Amino acid sequence: MVFDYPVFERDESVVDNFFGTKVYDPYRWLEDPDSYKTKQFVQAQNNITIPYLDSCSYRKEIKSKITDLWNYEKYQCVFQRGSKYFYFYNSGLQNQSVLYMTDDLSKRGQVFFDPNTLSEDGLISLNTFGFSKDGEYFAYGLSNAGSDWVTIYVKKVVTGEDLVDKLEKVKFTSIKWTVDGKGFFYGCYLNASTNVDGTETDTNVNQKLMYHYLGRPQSEDIICVEWPEHPKWLSQADVSDCGRYVFITVREGCERNNLLYYLDMEEIGHKITDKLTLTPIVDSFEAVFDFITVDGRRVVIQTDLGAPMYKLIVVDLNNSNRENWKDLIPHDESCLLEWAVCVNEKDLVVCSMKDVCHSLSVHALESGKRKRNIPVDIGSISAFSGRKEDTLVFFQFTSFFTPGIVYSYDLTDPDAKPRIVFQTEVRGLDLSNFESKQIFYSSGDGTRIPMFILHQKNFVANGKSPCLLYGYGGFGHSLNPFFSLTYPLFLQFFNGVVAVANIRGGGEYGEKWHSGGKLLNKQNSFDDFIAGAEFLIKNNYTSPNRLVIEGASNGGLLVSVCTNQRPDLFAATICQVPVTDMLRFHRFTIGHAWRSDYGDISKKEVFRCIMK
Repeated sequence: MVFDYPVFERDESVVDNFFGTKVYDPYRWLEDPDSYKTKQFVQAQNNITIPYLDSCSYRKEIKSKITDLWNYEKYQCVFQRGSKYFYFYNSGLQNQSVLYMTDDLSKRGQVFFDPNTLSEDGLISLNTFGFSKDGEYFAYGLSNAGSDWVTIYVKKVVTGEDLVDKLEKVKFTSIKWTVDGKGFFYGCYLNASTNVDGTETDTNVNQKLMYHYLGRPQSEDIICVEWPEHPKWLSQADVSDCGRYVFITVREGCERNNLLYYLDMEEIGHKITDKLTLTPIVDSFEAVFDFITVDGRRVVIQTDLGAPMYKLIVVDLNNSNRENWKDLIPHDESCLLEWAVCVNEKDLVVCSMKDVCHSLSVHALESGKRKRNIPVDIGSISAFSGRKEDTLVFFQFTSFFTPGIVYSYDLTDPDAKPRIVFQTEVRGLDLSNFESKQIFYSSGDGTRIPMFILHQKNFVANGKSPCLLYGYGGFGHSLNPFFSLTYPLFLQFFNGVVAVANIRGGGEYGEKWHSGGKLLNKQNSFDDFIAGAEFLIKNNYTSPNRLVIEGASNGGLLVSVCTNQRPDLFAATICQVPVTDMLRFHRFTIGHAWRSDYGDISKKEVFRCIMK
């Protein structure tokens, strides 16, 4: 099909000079999403795209089949607040999952919060939420049409009564209550523009960490932490289970390092009235320091300082100098320590990852000694819930052909085994007909790259099958085994192959793996992905005229670059919400945070690297 593609104005006068290199940008006028010309441009693209898609003779049949198969019950991980259990449930085709509340997990319980009732089009979603420690109050943030901007409301849990509280200009935050249930911390941009519907492109700066007392107007909220000399810093509060300490994590962008401060609430009588006077634990950006829990005056922290696969350390607040820090769970070069949660008062549940698959273990909070393993299949722990006072914890397991199983685990039983609470099943599709395997291939520089390959059990590798290769490779994000209904559909109805490449830039092997695919090493991500495509072709899983690559966001950049560097390898590219303006991304919304992986364009070596 030949398209009559519309012609739009090119402004040849727009040119930048980077270190003696002129870069023309004739369509810069598209940076204004609200201009008449931009709206005309978008409409013209839709006038081509929509009729083309509507003309597909198989579209209705495909949509009907996908809709039918997608109509299955979906459960998310259970968590406990107060005396109640909560979980998200979707009956099948609901736009938003519904939060249920129950006293008995053998029964579904009652609807507690249904975002689908908030709008006719189903585009208002629950973005963030937090329950007070006693389970009496529920603070929740709503966003519209995928916008990062959030409005926070509060309701009573037992009665469902909505309170008068309404907090606006909220973004990039969680909700953390103080243990007295009188209020909570949240982050907002008080100086944001009046247009906060998500279509604006203004850079977000000067976030303030606020404290809100229930029943008071937002204008009376207290600015607890702000950094006027560092307008791009973001602050996050964590309140210890005992309620005595507030820990403040400070980050700038997506860089995997942070500052860490704390406040002893006893010193201010457990009443917040003014800016917090913080005591530093870490006051320079050099590594990750994530607060885990407090045991008396001992603070447990997860860090990659001198430990690229992470470890747990203990900092004594009575003497927090670095030379007094002690390892609790030491660094293990063969295994990534993903996260740890304090439960059962004196235990830590630790999630580790080896070759992109998860395992769970229980350790003593006092010594770090491993007490037992929690048996799980090969796959991913996609969610976990448990607090320091909880003896019963919950976790969700998933894999490429396991839609989701929610388990409970009783930490008081030395012989406990995970017990199924909910299990998601896809109707009309026998997932036992498929298999996945993990292979390792060599990238251009000899680095060993893992990749998962999915196909039917009776698959024959003859080079004739269509193949979808998916990747991300950025910001330390790991592509663990996950369930996507489109994959088994593609395998069954098209005799297809799906491959997921765990390329550098991700976090599959810790910070070294991440660093190996960012900044001046970013080309490694592209080389790894291209080598994965070559492996699939060489081993007859597919051929270049049948190979499709897919990526979103940073993955959209990945497939865009690979398509341009090796157009001979790929038949089609699915490029979703890509980051492609590598010279100006930092000027809009939260784009400045991405310089952690893409670099600072004001530096000559970064510009030269990007222009390659």
